[in-house]
Amino acid sequence: MMHGGGKSDEAIVAVKPANAAEPSAAELAEPRAEAKGNADQHSTGRVQSRGTVSQGLDRIRQAARTKKKEKFTSLLHHISVAHLEEAFFALKEKAAAGVDGVTWRAYAENLASNLEDLHGRVQRGAYRALPSRRVYIPKPDGRQRPLAVAALEDKIVQRAAAAVLNAIYEEDFLGFSYGFRPGRSAHDAMATLVVGIERKKVNWILDADIRSFFDTVNQDWLIRFVEHRVGDTRMIRLIQKWLKAGVLEDGIVTVSEQGTGQGAVISPLLANIYLHYVLDLWVERWRRREATSDVIIVRYADDFIVGFEHEADARRFLEAMRQRLEEFALSLHPEKTRLIEFGRHAAENRTRRGLGKPETFSFLGFTFICGKSRKGNFLVKRKTRRDRMRVKLKAIKQELRRRMHQPIPNQGKWLRQVVKGYFNYFAVPTNKLALATFRDEVVRRWRQTLRRRSQKTALTWERLSKLADDWIPKPLILLPWPNQQFDRCHPRWEPYAGKPHVRFCAGGAQQ
Repeated sequence: MMHGGGKSDEAIVAVKPANAAEPSAAELAEPRAEAKGNADQHSTGRVQSRGTVSQGLDRIRQAARTKKKEKFTSLLHHISVAHLEEAFFALKEKAAAGVDGVTWRAYAENLASNLEDLHGRVQRGAYRALPSRRVYIPKPDGRQRPLAVAALEDKIVQRAAAAVLNAIYEEDFLGFSYGFRPGRSAHDAMATLVVGIERKKVNWILDADIRSFFDTVNQDWLIRFVEHRVGDTRMIRLIQKWLKAGVLEDGIVTVSEQGTGQGAVISPLLANIYLHYVLDLWVERWRRREATSDVIIVRYADDFIVGFEHEADARRFLEAMRQRLEEFALSLHPEKTRLIEFGRHAAENRTRRGLGKPETFSFLGFTFICGKSRKGNFLVKRKTRRDRMRVKLKAIKQELRRRMHQPIPNQGKWLRQVVKGYFNYFAVPTNKLALATFRDEVVRRWRQTLRRRSQKTALTWERLSKLADDWIPKPLILLPWPNQQFDRCHPRWEPYAGKPHVRFCAGGAQQ
């Protein structure tokens, strides 16, 4: 089947040896949206196009798997009309519009002609990326996180390009990288971390965070890293257009020589590519060549945890990593990067030295604690971070005030949905008490809202308890124990970058 430029699917095997790396170089997926209006006419075509797109991506994966050291010289033709259509339907229907103001529904009204026109512009190089619109969302610490909202067509092309590039890089990325990768969730990352701490000889934890990562990525290095595997200059230019599009804020477009817009569809993949070459390959080499004992690592985007058996290894690693990151314009956040004693012997060792309980660390919304099972065995416990819970409860309180005069069933349905969504993430083993606290606080805020509706409202605790039982889910552990989740998702042995099988390490199997 011919694609843009008359190139066939077989063109993906047009690869050439990749340039040797420089000596120093060694999200939440959007749910599928249903089409409305004229877009409904494409349902049959969408089924056929999904098959075509999938076949093309499968060929890319196969070539990437068998040709680890070669680069792809023909990729852009895979961004076909069918691929753009699939990317469009994967976007959120109600997502915020970019600077062009075009919404998903408006674009869907003339979807076929819009996608044909977009495809033509992409293939002949006439496509131009628009600046992203700057928005801010609150962070748990009270600060604001800047996000970049791309225009709709930019989202479509970025999603299609990300799918093509993912087919290559999913064959290259290492097993301990979890953030924004298909089939790898935050819970998978946490399960891997817990299993690594419990099964390996871990006595020290390095809780590391890269300062303002998405804002400080060196774009020149990023392009050089992409060029290790991508030799299609048209695809490279496409990425450069997104990097140079800039951000619109207060009527002014700012273009930076560094960073990749946090919130853009393509940014998580570009971030993983950057950290793959800057951090992951380096860590794996350091672990093999420099470590004197067990070392585990789990990375989720720019947030990662490293475990060590010996404090000396941990301190040598930390200093070496600081230097490594500085070579690529990155630095560790001084307040969020800590080395703590943590593991099965931490409590005993600290008691012997006259210290208090082992310190805790945070990762992916949870606080990790050294604990004991009912049988007295070492157990890593997870508890919802207090600041995350406070932020969520504050948002619920504000929304309840807005819904104050809605009928109670309407409020109850909304609260049920919110609490259920919260439990879907935080309902892990060892966290039931925090779940119960969260539910109690939600019920208390609901009572405050209902009492404000009228001074004459006779809302007894008995009636409120009945309402809560009817509408708000009770705490229930929904997720498996880490060892069960890890063993189900990862085999005991993993292949590593074309080398003979190496022994299991926290990080799981290559996917």
